[in-house]
Amino acid sequence: MADTTNTDSMNIEDYLAQGGVLTAPGNAPARYRGELMRLMSSFVDSELAASAGFAGSINFAPGIKERIAASRITLEKADHAERVLGIMADFGTDADRYQAQHDWTARVERNVDIGAARQGGDMRLAVFHYPIESWADAVVMNVLQGLATGIQMADLTQVSYAPLAEVFRAIAPREARHAELGFEGLQKIASAPEGKTAVEQALAYWKPRVATTFGVAGSGRFDTLRKFGLRHAPNEVLSAQWRQAVAERLGALGL
Repeated sequence: MADTTNTDSMNIEDYLAQGGVLTAPGNAPARYRGELMRLMSSFVDSELAASAGFAGSINFAPGIKERIAASRITLEKADHAERVLGIMADFGTDADRYQAQHDWTARVERNVDIGAARQGGDMRLAVFHYPIESWADAVVMNVLQGLATGIQMADLTQVSYAPLAEVFRAIAPREARHAELGFEGLQKIASAPEGKTAVEQALAYWKPRVATTFGVAGSGRFDTLRKFGLRHAPNEVLSAQWRQAVAERLGALGL
């Protein structure tokens, strides 16, 4: 793809719609900048909230191997947030102030249903407002959200802001590994009759909540994001891919 230095004779939105990329903050028009910052804020806030949630689940772990896995996820999600926050800093965000302005451990009551609504002033996905209450709970949530993240990352690695796309491409394999760690834990739990019951209860709780991370079908904002090269596949396509992946992976475990 050509760089933005070759777009003087082309409207920037037309350039982006045709697959062009931007490489520096100074090249970003105001509307594009706003949507890009919103995308990055949602990712950073979700990773920080996820990290905080898994930190709290470390002591649920039944053994050392599981504690290491939860600790790794806690560490790497915080690292992913820091990497994207570094891109936001290029646009003028005060990174130190940003990461300290919300309580990333804050959660709603367990049985409250907030749908896809934002809560508490930050931009985390709604699923990260719910509490994790057991090891089976943590593992199931990680598996379902890990599959969702993997599908979403395939879209995010193609974003039109090149420095961010590069960061997402570095992050994607680690996020995929988080999901695989979850499957290892899920197999172990589900192999015991009482464990399988706990898993099925957790699946009933988390599946509809993770499903909201894909947004609504026919989203009006999608056309704007696609025009800017910040999204490529519609919400309903990503959601269908996730549901298929969930059915295949859980079906293999008899769930």
